[in-house]
Amino acid sequence: MMNFDYSLIDWSRAQFALTAMYHWIFVPITLGITFIIAIMETFYVKTNNPEWKRITKFWMTLFGINFAIGIATGIILEFEFGTNWSNYSWFVGDIFGAPLAIEGIMAFFLESTFIALMFFGWNKLSKRAHLIATWVTAIGTNLSALWILVANGWMQSPVGMKFNPDTARNEMLSFWDVFLSPVAISKFLHTISSSYTLASLFVICVSAWYILRKREISLARKSMVIAAIFGLISSLYTAITGDASAKQVVEKQPMKLAAMEGLYQGKNNAALTAFGFLKDQSNLQKQQYIRDYYLKIEIPNALSLLAFNDPNAFVPGIKDLVEGNASKNLIPLSMKISMGKKAIQALADYRNAIKVNDAPKAINARKALEANFKYFGYGYIKNARQAIPNVALTFYSFHIMVTLGFWFIVFFIVTLFLIYNDKIQESKLWLRLSILGFPLAFIASEAGWIVAELGRQPWVIQDLMPTMAAVSKISAGTVQITFWLFAVVFTALLAAEISIMIKQIKLGPKEGGH
Repeated sequence: MMNFDYSLIDWSRAQFALTAMYHWIFVPITLGITFIIAIMETFYVKTNNPEWKRITKFWMTLFGINFAIGIATGIILEFEFGTNWSNYSWFVGDIFGAPLAIEGIMAFFLESTFIALMFFGWNKLSKRAHLIATWVTAIGTNLSALWILVANGWMQSPVGMKFNPDTARNEMLSFWDVFLSPVAISKFLHTISSSYTLASLFVICVSAWYILRKREISLARKSMVIAAIFGLISSLYTAITGDASAKQVVEKQPMKLAAMEGLYQGKNNAALTAFGFLKDQSNLQKQQYIRDYYLKIEIPNALSLLAFNDPNAFVPGIKDLVEGNASKNLIPLSMKISMGKKAIQALADYRNAIKVNDAPKAINARKALEANFKYFGYGYIKNARQAIPNVALTFYSFHIMVTLGFWFIVFFIVTLFLIYNDKIQESKLWLRLSILGFPLAFIASEAGWIVAELGRQPWVIQDLMPTMAAVSKISAGTVQITFWLFAVVFTALLAAEISIMIKQIKLGPKEGGH
């Protein structure tokens, strides 16, 4: 009988979520603004207009502030895999560690080298050499993010590996299967495109502030044009990649899809909930699986169409995934739990047989392990409730993200229209909305990560390892102390960044761009 300290599990999850969400405040600006800066510097090199150099250096300063403070949270995040999630690190370290190692090499060698050239090479490099350094910095920061997202994509859909019962570890069979996993590719493209959207909204926010105060009008207008075009392209591509990511969820994580849509009972011709308020979800405790809303607006057949490219397709709900649906070839959760327990027991039998040199027993145990390993992680699940994510939080986060995503597309179009017709300076209300757009982008971005990570609970590795089996054997009190310590430190870092950013924005660009 496996006993878990659920207080330790909850605090470990809370600490990791705290670190990840604070870290993600800094990352998307870094990923997107580097390309905006590179585009601005390209205009400087092409036109030889010193105004573009001045604009480039201003935004480069803001990037530098954000990048420097963001490093701290990223380092702590990676250390937490060893301190709080050592069982996870042991179980899949051979696979998960590879992209993290590559990311570390790229971050410390590629990024650090070219960032230094970008900041300190203005008077030491030719214009074109400095421009190359800026573009390589932009590409390098995004390649660094690539490896993190490859690792995360593998957690959502483990591929390219084989479990070794002799070491109780998963070992990589194909690096390319891990690297080119459709889930990893979709996650990377969707994440970076949404980050470009957020960075564009940041540039527009600051530019709008200058225009409202009748300062730096030329800088603000030029910056706003580039950011609005870059943001429009990025937001449209975010919608496209979001659709691709959703199709991966349909195939690999159907329970997450059911939670995203608040779909309790599967159906053909499933409607997409465009807007809705869920009623109390206590019926899940009674396993009634009733989809009930105070208010909802649906698009008929749209969920079936988006999920399977067929408006008549069947979309499984929470009830189907828990109780099974023989007509749709859906295995009940109880059977998965039974197979998972068999896999765990077979592993124990195999290791015991090896210790006493009982070859026949070891062979039989290994066959049983391989036959049931697909559902290995379900052996740790006790009941249906543990296999269902927080439906309400996943549902609302998903719909907030999608709603804001479509609003940003409209926002960029209207902004470009106002600039093209030379009405942006007169549109005080729109400029104020432009300032509001930046915090809304953070809400959308963080909501996306809530959907991605909370929506796949209880899994740290889909179907293979639940969070309860992944934690380190430490006291819950230790994690609580570090949770509050990190909360104070990260909040102080965020306050410092905001303070320094605001001070720098108020100060404005240096005259002459020197």
